[in-house]
Amino acid sequence: MESGAIQPMKFSTLQKMLWGLTAIAVVGFIFLQVSIREEQRADAPAFQADFELTDHRGRVQTDEDFAGRWMLVFFGFANCPDVCPTTLAEVAAVMDALGSDATRVQPLFISIDPERDTPEQLAEFVPAFDANIIGLTGTADQIKRTSETFRVYFEKIEEATSPDGYTMGHSSQLFLFDPQGGYVGSWTYGTPAEEILADLKARMSI
Repeated sequence: MESGAIQPMKFSTLQKMLWGLTAIAVVGFIFLQVSIREEQRADAPAFQADFELTDHRGRVQTDEDFAGRWMLVFFGFANCPDVCPTTLAEVAAVMDALGSDATRVQPLFISIDPERDTPEQLAEFVPAFDANIIGLTGTADQIKRTSETFRVYFEKIEEATSPDGYTMGHSSQLFLFDPQGGYVGSWTYGTPAEEILADLKARMSI
């Protein structure tokens, strides 16, 4: 009877040991995978500006057309009620304050609403802020590919009170790319033009 009572206890202990070893192995595997991914991410180069879109004048433009200039890039849409107009106004103020250095900077407004933002629509919207800003749009597929390149989010949101019954949710940061098209940094929505200007001029003087 005693041996019969001891056997289940030994089996239970063995099970616990096996489960413990399995858990350690799983944790170790996960840690290894995370470490590999972090190492790959650390070695990966910063992303480049990459696009082929149509501007508000009807011309096809690619990132290569702006090589040699710093690029201020913002994603939005012409029917945006607040975020886009505010940001474009800040960009316009920055361009004005740059003076002669403004020729070294190209501001771009990329639409995430190709259904409504035709080149003609952007031609009415973008120049109202600053003549130097170029509005870009394209097909739904082109906009999707471009947003993935820049790693920005956008989505169509049904809203009965908005024009055509919908609005757009989207990332609101202002991107900065160097003259080689490499990502330098970004400013969050609401950053004052003075702060953007100071940061931009400091980077341009390096």
